[in-house]
Amino acid sequence: MGGGQRARLGHVTRSGDRLLRELALVAGQRVSVEELGEEVSRAVAPVVAHDGVRLDGTAPSAAEGTVPLGFQHGYEADFARAWAMRCVEGHDPLRWAVLARQQVPVGVIGAGVIGAGGGPVLDRSARRLFAEHGVGSELRLLLRDAHGVWGALSLLRVRGSRAFDADDVRRAADVGPALIAALRRYVTGGPLTSPGPAQPPAVVLVGPDDKVRAATPDARRWQPRGDGHRQKWVAEVFFAALAAQARRHARDPRTPAALVHGPAATFGRWVAFHAQPIGPEGSGDVAVVLQAASGTRLLPVFSDWYGLTARERQVVTELLDGAVPKQIARRLDVSVHTVNDHFKSIFRKTDADGRHELVTALSG
Repeated sequence: MGGGQRARLGHVTRSGDRLLRELALVAGQRVSVEELGEEVSRAVAPVVAHDGVRLDGTAPSAAEGTVPLGFQHGYEADFARAWAMRCVEGHDPLRWAVLARQQVPVGVIGAGVIGAGGGPVLDRSARRLFAEHGVGSELRLLLRDAHGVWGALSLLRVRGSRAFDADDVRRAADVGPALIAALRRYVTGGPLTSPGPAQPPAVVLVGPDDKVRAATPDARRWQPRGDGHRQKWVAEVFFAALAAQARRHARDPRTPAALVHGPAATFGRWVAFHAQPIGPEGSGDVAVVLQAASGTRLLPVFSDWYGLTARERQVVTELLDGAVPKQIARRLDVSVHTVNDHFKSIFRKTDADGRHELVTALSG
């Protein structure tokens, strides 16, 4: 595989522990998605040797299926795209829901008929995909803490090298907290509000084959920052995943709607991607609306990333409704002093310089 040198260290060192601790600091320095992918690989290498790394990030309150954050290093582009599309199409051999049921949420996918370490079985086309791109095995760690699921780490080893084993699984489980901290720091490390007016909404049309058929001219302005070649296939997979989720929701309204909030750290401002099928029961095209994210629909995800408590979220909800501290105190049956204490905590967590900036940040 192309895309980076082999990380050959196989045990935790003092240097590796330091790199993991410092990863959140690096993530908050407005690095590009490519740079952060490389830094993640460098920090994880002393813990688990690998040839490629992918870090996917989401918020605990968001629905599983489509993630707004992705960083990778050493994944050959054609393999990364093909493997991701298989997962979108429902052929993921190690879904997050499967990992979530395990006490230690780590699994290994092997290139053989039986996965390495007793992992899931790959079908013939998946084994062919691994073989064509020189992939031997993939280790996947669900990033989970007391708040919920924040994403997943995937590590690759090339064909012919030692497959991931039980020792790798044990060590990989230890890197979760540092990666969660890095994801949160990446999202919250920049300015709270975006300069300039929001771009007008845009629409992307995804066909029944999960490929983008058409898009309004303004759709290009909502592209994430990063390398142009990578952007293209990442966008293809992202819109395909949104379309697939929209079709599932149309067939079964109990499944979550296809709504994803992308953070300002990646898109320049908080963006809402909302997909809905045009045809009955999810058939035909799917329209994806791209627009500035705002209001109470953004608040759950925003609160996850910035660590707002349930009570602080209530205070912000009242603020967005136009209430002043005295009104908020009456509505929540607390003192004005308590409301102001909540605001101080909210301003400290978000780095907002007051209520006006906080409202501006949540109003698109």
